[in-house]
Amino acid sequence: MINLLNNRHQNPIRQLLCLGAHSDDVEIGCGGTILKLIETYPDISIYWIVFGAADKRQEEALASAHAFLKDVEHKTIVVKGFRDRFFPYIGADIKNFFDQLSKDVQPDLVLTHYRHDLHQDHRVISDLTWNTFRNHLILEYEIPKYDGDMGIPNIFVHLNESICQRKINYLMEYFATQSNKHWFSSDTFLSILRLRGIESNAPDKYAEAFYCRKAVLI
Repeated sequence: MINLLNNRHQNPIRQLLCLGAHSDDVEIGCGGTILKLIETYPDISIYWIVFGAADKRQEEALASAHAFLKDVEHKTIVVKGFRDRFFPYIGADIKNFFDQLSKDVQPDLVLTHYRHDLHQDHRVISDLTWNTFRNHLILEYEIPKYDGDMGIPNIFVHLNESICQRKINYLMEYFATQSNKHWFSSDTFLSILRLRGIESNAPDKYAEAFYCRKAVLI
């Protein structure tokens, strides 16, 4: 494995942008990575955007984001109410939001959905991320679902057991509306973390995985 960011002082991440179509996407896809970045860069500034969450799901999204970012002094949490499952049909409104977002933030790293995710809302957010942030480092995270679209990621973030457990505890605590879904469980999330840890030879057994389309090495 090649560690591209092994010198955190030479390549600091000062501003992070996290984008999720729905209220639990960021947490599932990259919650552990966010927690590790907060530990690594105590002065990090984080923008956390959820595009589609209403009623109880909106309350859950806000509570979870505040829990994950409780140690972050400079944070912006935005939960929008774009209609779930209809993102391709209301793309102009979402694009307008992205245009404004590009004026508000210039992140060192963007975490967004996987380009080939089979959920239509996820793909819209991924496409608009690339359309908007053309000169930024973008990593695309993965979300388990019925569609069976888990692929072969090429970037890994090693996590220790403590961070993994915090991520899972937050998911189970703050998203009660998802408890009736048989896949939304601690063992699902831990299994993915362990599998990606095996693939990347993680010293503490666990990892989150991402897809990187473009990066400048030197």
